[in-house]
Formats: sequence, structure tokens, C-alpha cells
Amino acid sequence: MRFRATIENVPIFYRLIQAVEKLQKKCIMKFTETEMHVICNDDANEGGIQVWSVVKVDTMFTSYRIQSNADNAITLTLSAEALLSALRSSSSSASSSSVAAAILPSYDADEVVMKLAKKNEQAVLSFEMYGMSRSGRKVRVAHDVRIDVMRPAEGDKLHEPRCPDPEVHVLLPPLLKLRTIVERLRPLSDVLALRANNSGVLQLSVNTDTVKLETQWVKCGNPSMAKHGMAQNDEDDDAEDVLLNKPDPDQMFCVLVSIRSFLKFLNSHVVSATTILCLCHNHCAILYVYIGEIADAGGVLTYYIPTVIDGDE
Repeated sequence: MRFRATIENVPIFYRLIQAVEKLQKKCIMKFTETEMHVICNDDANEGGIQVWSVVKVDTMFTSYRIQSNADNAITLTLSAEALLSALRSSSSSASSSSVAAAILPSYDADEVVMKLAKKNEQAVLSFEMYGMSRSGRKVRVAHDVRIDVMRPAEGDKLHEPRCPDPEVHVLLPPLLKLRTIVERLRPLSDVLALRANNSGVLQLSVNTDTVKLETQWVKCGNPSMAKHGMAQNDEDDDAEDVLLNKPDPDQMFCVLVSIRSFLKFLNSHVVSATTILCLCHNHCAILYVYIGEIADAGGVLTYYIPTVIDGDE
């Protein structure tokens, strides 16, 4: 089993792990010949939220080499916080926050190599950084993250949640703006109602015995979607069938979610360029967070948030 790659885009890798680290202490990473997957599927997560992300190798890495007896795939578990720390130590450009800047290294790595290794009989994901210090001296830094390599049979059991076909897909406003609004709603209720229709209307609301508050956006856009969250043109062969089965454009569809779960999803604003919300009425919300613009997205984070039962709605 061999794996080695040069991380070409450290800031994007850092922000991706930053988004999932808020959700789960440990995450699953799967490397194949063409993709990297980052998975958070612990049933103990707040509100049952799960993340299944896929990133194209060419978006993140160069000099990418992988070899295994499992169709050249390697699946492992590791601490998301430890991985974040390793990426943070590679470059002061990994994070733009002033807090992080105070603890980031006094150098920028010209090259960051990630490889599978074993040290003291412990499997690790080893990061080697080569660069120059701010005083002009050559720097080499090594950072090891302990991992557990999953057996191929265990990796084969990993499957995304099964969901019915969504009734509506809607483009979300910028996630940072959404987070500001949802944070103000949080003290009012534990449950957030997500509503949307096929005329580009999006509503977020809370409803309790003492308060009912609703925020609405219009003209959000309703993209057509293929499987796995990829946008598609209406000129596909089955486009006519899709249009025939399309519901009333003004009919609102709703999913009630844990407001804390939705706030954890909104941490993905650090990596998001475009986000699409899909509602499976009274079942779950599926959110596709694209890395880059949809047309040439280098990857997508898929969030699954199940509905909650609430007697007030």
C-alpha cells in the first residue's frame, strides 16, 4: 500500500477540513485514483447531520500516486482537528483570520508533500513542508497525523443516505449572510423550518408558542439537478418527462431541521462559492456546497440533514 501526493492548493484543503471539523471529531478519508472523499457519518452528530464530500484529485494535488490491493483505493480514519493542525502549520495563507495568523508559522511552504507512512508501528499520514523562513533561511518541517487504515470490506460498506427524489432545488443566498440571520433565530427556537418552491422563493422561519418569525428571499433560481448534486441542462433526453412531472411552481415544500444542525452546515461558508438546497418534503434537506463555480467545480460537499418532529408546525 503506497500513497504520496503534493498538495497544490493548501488553502482549499484547509477550509474543507475546517468545515467538517466543526461537525465531528473524527472523519473518514478515502483516496482513489481520481478523487478524494471526506466523510462524516456518525449517528451521534447533532441532529443526525452527515457530510459526504468528493474532490477531484486534479483540483487539490499534483504528483499524485496511489497503490493498493483494493482497486487502488485507500480508506482511513483520523482526527479532523489533528489534520487541520497539520495543514495550518504548512502555510500562513491557509487561514485568513487574525486569530489564526497569531499562531501560524513564520514561513510559507513552497512544497507540501502528504504521504502514507508507518512510524513506531503506527500508521500515519505524514506531511513534509519545504520552504523559506521570513529571514530567508531554508525550512523543512514534518508533521505526522495518526490514522487507522480501514479494511477494504469496511470501506465498501460506506454508502450515502438513501433519500427520495427532492421536490425542489433552490440556489441559496451567500452562506455568511444566512448564518447571520440563523444565529439571530437560534435563541428563539430549536427548530428551523426550511421552505422553498419552484418559483425561486426561499423561506426560513421559526414558530413557537410565543413567537413566529419568517425571512423570505425571492428570485433565488431553481437549477435542474442530476444525481450526485451536479447541475444539468434541461436539454437532456429525459427533460420532457421531468417537466411533465414538475409540481405546481408556487407549491411550497418544507423540512423542519435542528437549528444547531443548520448552523453547523453554515460553517461551510469558508469553502462555498455556490450552494444548492434540495428539499425532500417532510423527510430531509440535502445541501450541495460547490468548491468553485458549478460549471467547473473542483468538488462538492454534500450535507444531509434529516427532518425533526415538531408539534408546533
